[in-house]
Amino acid sequence: MNTVTERTIPIRVMLVDDHQTLLWGLERLIDTATPHMQVVGAASTPAEAVEKAAALVPDVILLDLDLAGENAAEYLPAMLDNGVSRALVLTGERRQPVLDAAVRAGARGVLGKDVSADVLIKAIEKTYDGELWLDREAMSRVFASLTAPRTRDPLELVHASLTGRERVVIDAVVAYADCLNKTIAQRLFMSDHTLRNHLTTIYHKLDVKTRLELYVYATRHNLARPLGTAETGVPN
Repeated sequence: MNTVTERTIPIRVMLVDDHQTLLWGLERLIDTATPHMQVVGAASTPAEAVEKAAALVPDVILLDLDLAGENAAEYLPAMLDNGVSRALVLTGERRQPVLDAAVRAGARGVLGKDVSADVLIKAIEKTYDGELWLDREAMSRVFASLTAPRTRDPLELVHASLTGRERVVIDAVVAYADCLNKTIAQRLFMSDHTLRNHLTTIYHKLDVKTRLELYVYATRHNLARPLGTAETGVPN
C-alpha cells in the first residue's frame, strides 16, 4: 500500500467545521503534507457541506459532528452520495452512541480533536486507502447494532430507500416551498432536468403526485431537515 512519500496523486481533502480558527489550522496542517495531500474546500454548515461534496467530489471529508448545534452525521449519506468521497470524523464529541451513529451513517473512522498532527495525517491516508480508523470496541458495537434483528415499519423501509441526494431534494422542496423548480435546481447546483428526474423518483417511492403532496407528506413524516434560513410556504 502507498505511503505519503510514494503518492503521485494528492489526496483531495474537504474540511467541515464551524470554527474558522480550526479550519485555518487544519488547512495549514494539511499543507505540510503537500504535494501528497491538499485541501480542496471547506464548509461550516451541513447544507454547505452537502453542496460542496457534490461539486468538489473530495477523496476524504474531514468533519466535526457538531455544526452550530446540528448533528452532521444526519447529513453524511448525502455528503457521500457522489460515490467517491470517504468520511473521517474529527470531533470533541465523547458520547459513544453519537460516535457509533456517525459510523453507521458512513464515517470510516473517528478521531478526537486532541489527536496529534502525525496521527491525523495518517488517519486521512488510511481512510483514503479504504481502511477503517476505529478501535476494536467501536467495531464490535457497530457490528452488533447492524446485525441485530429487528422489525422495521413499512414506512421506515420506504424512507430508507431514499438516496442521500433525494433527501436533499426533499429538504429543498420543503424549505423553498414557494419557489419555482428552476430556482430550487439553482440552489441545489443541479439542472432543471436533473431535479425533475429526482422528483419523479421521489414521487414514485412515496406514492405522491405533485410537489404539494410531497410537501405535505414530508412535513407530516418529518422527512425534511432545515437548510439554514430558507424561505417557507406552500407551493401552488
